Amino acid sequence: MTSQDNNESNLRAAFLPHDKPPAPTARVFGDGDSAIYRTLLESTKAIPWKIDWATMEFAYIGPQIEALLGWPPSSWNNVNDWAERMHPEDRASVVDFCVAQSKAGTDHEADYRALTRDGGYVWLRDVVHVVRTANGEVDSLVGFMFDISERKRNEEKLAQLQKELERLSFHDSLTNAGNRRMFDRVMEREWAASKASGTPLSLIMVDIDFFKSYNDYYGHLQGDECLKHVARMLGEAAGPDSFLARFGGEEFILVLANTPAEHAVKIAERCRALISDEAIAHVRSPHNQRVTASFGVGTIVPTERMDATAFINLVDAQLYQAKDNGRNRIAAVDHAGMGGEAFKSHSR
Repeated sequence: MTSQDNNESNLRAAFLPHDKPPAPTARVFGDGDSAIYRTLLESTKAIPWKIDWATMEFAYIGPQIEALLGWPPSSWNNVNDWAERMHPEDRASVVDFCVAQSKAGTDHEADYRALTRDGGYVWLRDVVHVVRTANGEVDSLVGFMFDISERKRNEEKLAQLQKELERLSFHDSLTNAGNRRMFDRVMEREWAASKASGTPLSLIMVDIDFFKSYNDYYGHLQGDECLKHVARMLGEAAGPDSFLARFGGEEFILVLANTPAEHAVKIAERCRALISDEAIAHVRSPHNQRVTASFGVGTIVPTERMDATAFINLVDAQLYQAKDNGRNRIAAVDHAGMGGEAFKSHSR
């Protein structure tokens, strides 16, 4: 027996639910005295078909199948032709589902990609009705195939639009950094992860120095360009493992998972130096007439007794300390030994 014969036998065996002699084949679509019935079936876009349960062979399939998929009706001999002309990613789940529903005598529907004769794929929906004999046994399967390609394309477009809307709802449209809503979600996730793993979580809050004066002198359009430039530099300096959000106005915040205090301060220093060295002109700044930024840094290992909002406020207080001490500097706080000792703070 060849491999193909063996596959056909296995698929037929999967459908056959009993060992009793097969019931007499029911009438084929269009047989007998109704030419109108056949005409109606073959004029619709839906493609009618019938499979004899005993033999698993197609008793009928509408001629429309050739116009849609390129395969002539004469090439649809049994359920193997149906299964083999299905996208490999869809085949196992669809065949298993249809076998189970058919054995149970349950009408069902299945969506899948059908292979065209030229090698492409068309989305089909099979609507299946299980025909029973007088004693309740399965006699045949009858149904319609519908081309749902346009519907699937619309669903994919809708899904893409929804994904884009979700992305926009979590991103700052100007700087392309995360927004406050996204920060809240990331902070909640990383706080829980750090608490569970016992690893340090660090935050860096950033404020562009004298930004109101920058906007007043250069205008809001140039101010927007400055914000975008700074956001880009912060992302580059912090690296791909960090999360950057625009916290509001000219403030940004970096979330650094599994990052100890010393490393967080080094990242803040790298960010500060990069912004200063970029030498973006700011004639109203006392720091060499260039754009600079101030930084508040905090590190903690969360416990059940600690509150994320309180920690954010603590880091924010460090930022204001850096600004009060002259700007273009870093103020940091660290929950030192991570074992309940008091916070220690330093500024540079």
